[in-house]
Amino acid sequence: MPRADFSFCHQLRVRYAEVDAQGVVFNAHYLTYFDVAHTEYLRAAGYDYAGEIRRTGLDFHLVRSVVEYRRPLVFDQLVDVCVRAARIGRTSVTNLFEIHASGEDALLASGETVLVCADLATHRPVPVMPGLLEAMRRMEGGRLEEAARPGG
Repeated sequence: MPRADFSFCHQLRVRYAEVDAQGVVFNAHYLTYFDVAHTEYLRAAGYDYAGEIRRTGLDFHLVRSVVEYRRPLVFDQLVDVCVRAARIGRTSVTNLFEIHASGEDALLASGETVLVCADLATHRPVPVMPGLLEAMRRMEGGRLEEAARPGG
């Protein structure tokens, strides 16, 4: 998808500890990059993620992750990890990610995560927090696909 379809990108530098014997980023680190960028996305949206966890006892469980590796990332490379909340269901959020060489359109990797909101005491799914929904609406404008909600 065009880079312009992403509401937020976070720049990071590939660290030496993240590359493998082949000299490229080890595959599992891509999910870490997605997670870091998603945290920064929420911060940019003005959403106090850690505070909401403490206040509500709700958090997200990762239930699906997909990474497509296009071109290798290498030590000391600057990359932009772009994030977009694509869909919000009653209890779940689907996020899309793309990794680009910093300031460039060349796609290096893409991915998707599905997170389910859960009560940390029971680990049972619960509705997505209203504050998070509002933060994502602010970030995504009219591009956020939303499931129908009871009473609204």
